[in-house]
Amino acid sequence: MAAWNRTVDAFFDTWFKFRPSSGTNAGFHQYDDQLEDYSAEAINAEISALKDFERQLAGFDLAGASAWVIADRDLVVSRLRGRLLDLQSIRAWENNPDIYSSAASRAVFTLITRDFAPASQRLQSVISRERAIPNLFTAARANLKNPPRIYTEIALQQLPGIIGFFQKDVPSAFEGVKNEGLRSEFRLTNQAVIAALETYQKYLKEELLPVSKGEFAIGPENYARKLEYDEMVNIPLDHLLQIGYDDLHRHQQELKAVAAKIDPKKTPEQVLAMLGSDHDVPGRLLEDFRETFSGLKAFIANKNIVNMPSQDSPVLRETPPFMRALTFASMNSPGPYETTARQAFFSVTLPEESWTPQQVNQQMEFFNRYAVTDIAIHEAFPGHFTQFLFVRDVPSKIRKLMGCSSNAEGWAHYAEQMMLDEGYSNGDPKLRASQLQQAMIRDARYIVGISMHTGKMTLEQGMDFFVNEAHMPRGPAEREAKRGTSDPTYLVYTLGKLEILKLRDDVRKAKGSSFNLEQFHDEFLRQGYPPIRLIRRAMLGSDGEVL
Repeated sequence: MAAWNRTVDAFFDTWFKFRPSSGTNAGFHQYDDQLEDYSAEAINAEISALKDFERQLAGFDLAGASAWVIADRDLVVSRLRGRLLDLQSIRAWENNPDIYSSAASRAVFTLITRDFAPASQRLQSVISRERAIPNLFTAARANLKNPPRIYTEIALQQLPGIIGFFQKDVPSAFEGVKNEGLRSEFRLTNQAVIAALETYQKYLKEELLPVSKGEFAIGPENYARKLEYDEMVNIPLDHLLQIGYDDLHRHQQELKAVAAKIDPKKTPEQVLAMLGSDHDVPGRLLEDFRETFSGLKAFIANKNIVNMPSQDSPVLRETPPFMRALTFASMNSPGPYETTARQAFFSVTLPEESWTPQQVNQQMEFFNRYAVTDIAIHEAFPGHFTQFLFVRDVPSKIRKLMGCSSNAEGWAHYAEQMMLDEGYSNGDPKLRASQLQQAMIRDARYIVGISMHTGKMTLEQGMDFFVNEAHMPRGPAEREAKRGTSDPTYLVYTLGKLEILKLRDDVRKAKGSSFNLEQFHDEFLRQGYPPIRLIRRAMLGSDGEVL
């Protein structure tokens, strides 16, 4: 398989050439001084290169190859087609102004978040990337054509945090660098970036926003193809939507029963409001998350949930400024090829000083004591953090570097339900009610994402859906719906969970009395995070129906 391995290496050399920040994230530091190029010339070059690799990989002779290698080929070809769909048909580079400003902050954040090299060396890479950042906004002005108004509004909402990141966070990250020549050079490039961002902000507000009249919906055809390429799911959209409604209604009925156990005199909405009012002060939120870790890890070990590859825990921190507009909590694990800075970061979006008391209270209601446990399961134990501990040991370059969201998010969402099903917290109905609300929020994402992007629902109707059907406060509900405009397939949480539950049932039927939950989880996680269709193939011998 030497020829195959050489082809895979050549493919990833090309893949990261067009996304060097992702190369840095993966642990390939030869890309640290390079920045994404969004010029029309670069986009056309990427399309041409990916088409060449699509033909080469799809036609590669794998006679005699293992089932794993054949699945790897199917995975990378599918991802290639998904990227080409994004570039040629969905065209975010042409209709989403946020990708340019967020690319600037993400490229530099990647260099300061982990100490994979001495600070002076990373500062030199920051300088190199900062020199190229103004070119992002030159490309933006040339590329952007009639974006949806909500996209321009989100970009404007994100920009103050991004500007503040370059004003405060980046300089503070390199305060210990003593080389005055390097520091002087950095001050010049960093100020140029701030000026470019402020100019871009003015351009968006005064020139682009008034003419931002495009549609954010990607349409049924693009939606179906995106699901097929990114997640290997090709179920008709009407049927897929009905599956989402069925899951939502099931969870709503379960919540009614659980709420009656908590207080039979209150409605489910009143019970959730009562749980929401049980929260700590904002200054204690990170510590509240930290305190859940030991109990979750002990339960996983005692109940034989999964064989943890290590006893490490992630580092808790506040969400970086440029991610706060659309993110409540997230996990940032080190790249699979990172050899030095191996820490993972669990980020939580705390209330901001500029918020009104009502906004602060809504955010803390979302992060109530029971939701904190549910989110810690999702993000850390045995959710994202645990899964990516397994990814480090996957014996395949493709599986280390490529996967899909319905696996990663599906596993984390599945973990929330599974841990309670297995007895975590001794059946506490308040924790179950919180878990069910989170499941309803994911169901709402599923339904709203499909509906908004296929013309069945407006943004405002999407916001109302989160409020009325998932019992979310108005502020978080608006954030959820806005996210769905630029993240059309954020159905992946529920989609993946349902795929895993079906796979588990099918494996249980195949194995009968020899079925073992820990063994199932270990075998699932050792596959990396490819589309679950490929894991079905590995565990059951055929793809079968994923839902």
